[in-house]
Amino acid sequence: MAHTATIYHNPRCSTSRNTLALLKEHGVEPTVIKYLETPPSRDELRSLLDAAGLAPSQAIRKKEALYKELDLAEATEDELLEAMAANPILIERPLVVTGKGTVLARPVDKVLEIL
Repeated sequence: MAHTATIYHNPRCSTSRNTLALLKEHGVEPTVIKYLETPPSRDELRSLLDAAGLAPSQAIRKKEALYKELDLAEATEDELLEAMAANPILIERPLVVTGKGTVLARPVDKVLEIL
C-alpha cells in the first residue's frame, strides 16, 4: 500500500472529489494540488503524462469549450501539451501519483492500480 500520493485535483469535479475520497478510504492522505490555481509547468506536465503512459491527446478535455475555441482538433501532440500548460482547464483530471506509478483516475477505480 502506498503511503504517499499526490492528486492533481479540481474540487468542482465529481470524479476528482470521488478519487480523493477513495484515496482517504484506503488510508492515504494525499498531497492535494489544485492544478487550476497551481498549474504544472510544461515540463512537469510532460513528465506526469509520460509516467502515466499518456499522450497529450489522451489527457486533454476535448469537451471543454476552450478546446474548440483554440481549434485543437487538428493540433499536434506538442501543440496540445503547450495548450494544456497555458490553459490548465484543458488538463483531464484527476492525475494521481504514488510510489507505484501515475494514473489518470478515470474511472475512479483506476487509482486502485497504484495503491
